Amino acid sequence: MELKLPNLGEGADSGTVVNLFVKEGDQITKDQPILELENEKAVATIPATAAGTVTKIHVRTGEKITVGQNLLSLTTTETAAPAEKDASVTPPSKPKESPEPNKTEEAKAETPKEQKSGSPPAASPSIRKLASDLGLDLSRVQGSERGGRIVLADLRAYVQKLQSSPAGPQPATAAPAGATSSVAKAEPIDFAKWGAVTRKPLSPLRQVIARRMSESWAAIPRVTQFDEADVTVITNLRKQYAPAYEQKAARLTLTSFLLKSVVDTLKKHPLLNASLDQSEMVIKNYFHIGIAVDTEAGLIVPIIRDVDKKSVLELSKELEALAKKARDRKISAEELKGGTFTISNQGGIGSGHFTPIVNKPEVAILGLGRGAAKPVVRENKIEVRVMLPITLAYDHRLIDGAAAARFTVDLVHAVENFKEDDVRV
Repeated sequence: MELKLPNLGEGADSGTVVNLFVKEGDQITKDQPILELENEKAVATIPATAAGTVTKIHVRTGEKITVGQNLLSLTTTETAAPAEKDASVTPPSKPKESPEPNKTEEAKAETPKEQKSGSPPAASPSIRKLASDLGLDLSRVQGSERGGRIVLADLRAYVQKLQSSPAGPQPATAAPAGATSSVAKAEPIDFAKWGAVTRKPLSPLRQVIARRMSESWAAIPRVTQFDEADVTVITNLRKQYAPAYEQKAARLTLTSFLLKSVVDTLKKHPLLNASLDQSEMVIKNYFHIGIAVDTEAGLIVPIIRDVDKKSVLELSKELEALAKKARDRKISAEELKGGTFTISNQGGIGSGHFTPIVNKPEVAILGLGRGAAKPVVRENKIEVRVMLPITLAYDHRLIDGAAAARFTVDLVHAVENFKEDDVRV
């Protein structure tokens, strides 16, 4: 029996093996973890779909694998066989590299018969993304696989047909913003000509970060707003209540206070808690705040959900738990989705103002630097206050400068006038 990589969910059809938990000769049970797979920014445990003895391992640590690929060979009882059969992904069909040339070359530009009830054509998530990046309408591509499923060869044949047509490639569907930047490739450079170098492959996580940052930079006309907030009151409250929070197994941090202040300000300025969806704005009536976490592998942004419904104590506990899961690479893909606004706090490292990149499809992100004691004029007197550098980066397609300035002013006011009742336990 062959154990195959099962379906990983919508939008995911591959991953990189991080850890193998079994070796040849091991006895395994059904649902026992056999490997860890890194996909996008999450690491998921893949369980065995049948019990038996491992006779061969077909993958290795660091290898990129795809849905349906063989993971292990098992010798098992006859009763275990049906379970594996049911759980396995689509059975291997004819080789994708050699579709019938005549069949794919005849892919027609007109809308094919598959448009039955408005259902999308059958294709893997990677094919859908490639078609989207190229600005192609998949409903116009004729699939050569069983059931009309579209594979890479079909997409290639369709593009070649467009290029060879008298009118040339038709820009009927415009490529999305940022597509050209992802297609263009830099000319390779031989850096070793000038001295010794060390080459290391980018990790899957770093590749995801690079792709998403490039997409955001290319697609979003970003404006950055700078200010400072007096966090002297918050600093004193933190010192006062930190021991009480420790007794309740929570760590009271500046980010805990900022979460509360940010969500109160977002309620007054819902535009910064929105997203753009083609010609519509989507204003979300929930507040799921992403917290940027620095890990050895790269930046990960887990989501704290329903921040407006939680106390500072609850937020402190959840913040610490999610940060630990992110650093241990135990965060799930679901815990990285659905954010409405992001906070990136570099104060613990020692940074001042910086310009964060908006986390698509959100429209704003708040950057926090290190609070520092400064001389400040208050009521015609110079006082030493702890001032926090804050930066708001926002999508100018939806948010104007005046709206961003009002949000920043109200956020500073919320921080400087934080109520003790909100932190008391």
